[in-house]
Amino acid sequence: QLQVVESGGGLVQPGGSLRLSCAASGFTLDYYAIGWFRQAPGKEREGVSCISRGGGITDYADSVKARFTISTDNAKNTVYLHMNSLKPEDTAVYYCAADPRRHTTIQTMCNSTRLWDYWGQGTQVTVSS
Repeated sequence: QLQVVESGGGLVQPGGSLRLSCAASGFTLDYYAIGWFRQAPGKEREGVSCISRGGGITDYADSVKARFTISTDNAKNTVYLHMNSLKPEDTAVYYCAADPRRHTTIQTMCNSTRLWDYWGQGTQVTVSS
């Protein structure tokens, strides 16, 4: 059964760091793109960072560039989102998504929740003093 499971959320002070994990099972990262999305209360779900099939191409939302980094550990079949210099506006539920489609750029996929077939349950990130 194909699934992704997020972990690593929590409460952190402004300026702090967190690392989120997206553990994949039932498929390998070579054949699936992975995306991190977030949804704050009262707002639509938005793309944060995505990585292509095989991990060669990444994309970031302008609001997190230079602060967040997406990476993969193929041995663990896990994708990480390293979040630094966290701000209160980063507070949201963070979701991991996976999709095997080809011939669609990772930038396009990261801008649309409709292009992802498999979603995790989400992990809460709260940035507050």
